[in-house]
Amino acid sequence: MSKIEVDKIDPYSGTALEIGSSGDTATIPSGATLTIASGATLTNSGTATGFAAIAWQAVVTGSTLTAVAARGYPINTTSNACTVTLPAGSVGDTIEFVDYAGTWDTNKVTLTTTEKIKGSDVDHVLIRERQGIKIVYIDATQGWEVVAGVNETPPALAPPSYSVDFLVIAGGAGGGYRRAGGGGAGGYRNSYGSEASGGGGSSESSLTFNGGTVYTITIGGGGAGSASEDPPGTNGVNSSLTGSDITDITSTGGGGGASAYYPTEGAGSVGGSGGGAGSAYDKASRSGGAGTSNQGYAGGNATGTGNTGASGGGGAGSVGANSSTAGGNGGSGLASSITTASVSRAGGGGGGTQLNSNGTGTSGGGNGGDTDTTATAATVNTGGGGGGGAGDHSDEDGALGGSGVVILRMADGDYSGTTTGSPTVATDAGSSGDTVLTFNGSGSYTA
Repeated sequence: MSKIEVDKIDPYSGTALEIGSSGDTATIPSGATLTIASGATLTNSGTATGFAAIAWQAVVTGSTLTAVAARGYPINTTSNACTVTLPAGSVGDTIEFVDYAGTWDTNKVTLTTTEKIKGSDVDHVLIRERQGIKIVYIDATQGWEVVAGVNETPPALAPPSYSVDFLVIAGGAGGGYRRAGGGGAGGYRNSYGSEASGGGGSSESSLTFNGGTVYTITIGGGGAGSASEDPPGTNGVNSSLTGSDITDITSTGGGGGASAYYPTEGAGSVGGSGGGAGSAYDKASRSGGAGTSNQGYAGGNATGTGNTGASGGGGAGSVGANSSTAGGNGGSGLASSITTASVSRAGGGGGGTQLNSNGTGTSGGGNGGDTDTTATAATVNTGGGGGGGAGDHSDEDGALGGSGVVILRMADGDYSGTTTGSPTVATDAGSSGDTVLTFNGSGSYTA
């Protein structure tokens, strides 16, 4: 065997250097080191065996990293999470990551890229303690795929999951016709900051959203006021927050206010909060409609034969006021700071009367009518009940209930930025580090 002993090999001409001919085998002995000069390129046009495909780097401790193919990265998240930007891939590119200090379950590693990850356009996260993972670029359709993982609980690479608080309020009901009860407020369900839900209910548990999942928001409209003695005010429409991986949150539309005569002898309708009773004009008493458990209270009752006042619709915070001669006030709503500012919503509509002492609405609910005024509509996107119609007035119609609203709150860093339906988006709301989405119309959010 011949031997060449030199310190460096350079091309005779140009910049290309070829070792061997087709069919030859070039061997680097065990223990030897082959150094490729800085800026030079080693191109394999044949078959390479025995080479280590990954060059392991120094421990990463920063909050960001731009990864390079054919490298391995021990990532230490003891002090902070880390966002890794993956490169534009070529087929077969490989990158490896390992949890250096066993802290990925506390401070996650987020993988982001302009390519796809597991066929998806969303970021993915590494959240398993002592995890090691190898990813390979497959093609433009699937992008980066996991080909090996150790010391982890499946899945090895998952979309991010995070906590989201909600306030879901249904549409309020319309008021009844002529000496009529106020409309009940829409059902009120809340998970934010230990604040109460409607009807005396406690705060609900926040939801866990998973990256890439679409969550659908439906805003219930307000119920129409009644324009004749036969029907009560129309119930409000349900509002909801739904998704394939959560227990759907549905709030029930408010119950319609009753007239002095109909239906069922002037009883208010059942709803999220119940509708107010019509005037007890020719009866000893009439009953308000019941509210829904943990969403709202009942409408008020009307008492006293010959009296001309109707009762208030129920609210998220209290029962509608009873009536005799004067119209009863709507039940109170509830205040929430989910948008940072404290706002009261879901109040009942006031009851109408034949005299000049109408019931007033609260927390977005409309006022009842009397001899001097017509009933007023509830404020939109509060879920308030509409006012009950006046008695012996040129306009005895009940008024429209207020449409509902759905509000979501999450950490700024979790917000994906993908919505439909044009919600109002407030980032770092009140310098809190949270993003608040207010849906006044139906739409969706992709986590």
